[in-house]
Amino acid sequence: MKRTLYFISCFALLLLWSSCRKDFDFAPSTGSLEFSKDTIYLDTLFTNIGSSTYNLKVYNRSDNDISIPNISLNRGETSRYRLNVDGNAGQSFTNVEIQAKDSLFIFVETTVDIEDEVAINNEFLYTDTINFDVGSNLQTVALVTLIKDAIFIYPDRDNTTGVIETLVLNINGEVVETEIQGRELLPSELNFTNEKPYVIYGYAAVPNGETLTVEAGARVHFHANSGLLVSENASLQVNGALSTNQELLENEVIFEGDRLEPAFANVPGQWGTIWLFENSINNSINYTTIKNGTIGLLSDGNADAPVDKLTVRNSQVYNFSNYGILGRNTSILAENVVINNTGQVSFAATLGGKYNVTHSTIANYWNSSFRQFPALLVNNFVLDAEGTAFLANLTEANFNNCIIYGNDNPEFLIDEIQDDAVVFNFKFTNCLLRFEDPNNNFTGANYDFTNISRYENNVFNQGPDFRLPFENELIIGANSNANGIGNSTFATQVPQDLLGVNRTTSSDAGAYQHITFE
Repeated sequence: MKRTLYFISCFALLLLWSSCRKDFDFAPSTGSLEFSKDTIYLDTLFTNIGSSTYNLKVYNRSDNDISIPNISLNRGETSRYRLNVDGNAGQSFTNVEIQAKDSLFIFVETTVDIEDEVAINNEFLYTDTINFDVGSNLQTVALVTLIKDAIFIYPDRDNTTGVIETLVLNINGEVVETEIQGRELLPSELNFTNEKPYVIYGYAAVPNGETLTVEAGARVHFHANSGLLVSENASLQVNGALSTNQELLENEVIFEGDRLEPAFANVPGQWGTIWLFENSINNSINYTTIKNGTIGLLSDGNADAPVDKLTVRNSQVYNFSNYGILGRNTSILAENVVINNTGQVSFAATLGGKYNVTHSTIANYWNSSFRQFPALLVNNFVLDAEGTAFLANLTEANFNNCIIYGNDNPEFLIDEIQDDAVVFNFKFTNCLLRFEDPNNNFTGANYDFTNISRYENNVFNQGPDFRLPFENELIIGANSNANGIGNSTFATQVPQDLLGVNRTTSSDAGAYQHITFE
């Protein structure tokens, strides 16, 4: 019995010692912490827009449990950085414990108002440090964020109800209240310059009869579920110019999302669309990159307009979760245009219309999910909710000296509902096309590739030799089967490629003349 009581007493003492160990066995840190990085770059942000969350890992490599007496921001309570240490938010923390051979996560965010700082060229480098301990044991990790000033365009919000302003549009003389959050641009906002970036929340509408002019070098950023809307009798004029530096694109206009962190640089679906309403007129886009939204350009109606509703030249449309360019019974002229990486269709000419596309590269190397449709879709109908088809004339759909290719097969679809009441005219001339049909799923006159009234001097299923198609680098190399196949008449109409290289001597199909890859 005594022996049993002895063992029970020893076991109880052991339990008591173990349960109390945490209370007295954490030694003060001695300045020997290690970090996953010595500087946290929170990348570039617009003023007053919160950053992503970044993390820092703090390691205790020693054999001892330690307590860090103090973790704090050097700027103290005035710092624009925010920390979360071991699940606790704040700017200063005491007695933070890390067990032997263990680690600790610290999460960092920031929001900075550039008006509170001294900016140079509309930018300000905001810095701070995370201090670990003090005195001789002090260790630091630097925090660095580049803040950009911008012009913000956003709808009003009712201070009482919190309801956000929605657009009221004039459609065919009728005032229509919509549920689209946004507002009309003011007269003072109808000229976008390159002095500061523009950040748009909701949909910014160009009012009836007005023109939005976007100057060369302008940068326009859209928040989530935002975009640009061009109303009846209004116009969009985007006047980009050829850049000398293809990395900086200093003269090109760029439309993209408002997340500037590198992780968002090529993420589709970050914003809505540039929407050209029916009866908007004379829309022109030149030397422009449009990327990372839901639909790049949506053009509605006016298939019989005396001047093409949309003219787009020397432009790139990348990374869209649905469509690159979507036309619905409209008229589009496209020259030196590159489209790639879209979740559904890169160029969709739907419900008939008029389309003339010359020296353009319509590609699709989407690899984020299953893709149901090809790079190019041409049809003459739309289906309503009950499945009833509404047809319209396809007066022209001409693709001249183009590349139509991708990582699926086939990469173009001619989808006609035949009806004597409508016309259906299309033609591919001197194009490089991907279309293989080993199971004969596509038959009929629209796929008779010997019919020169619809297919003339095309090359099928031969590699285009794109440099890096999954990274949107669609310039072609010396081994491209598009080299030299262009028709000289069309080359004369578009004498320079997207980079300003002359193509009239020997023209390659697509938007680029070939180069020799290094």
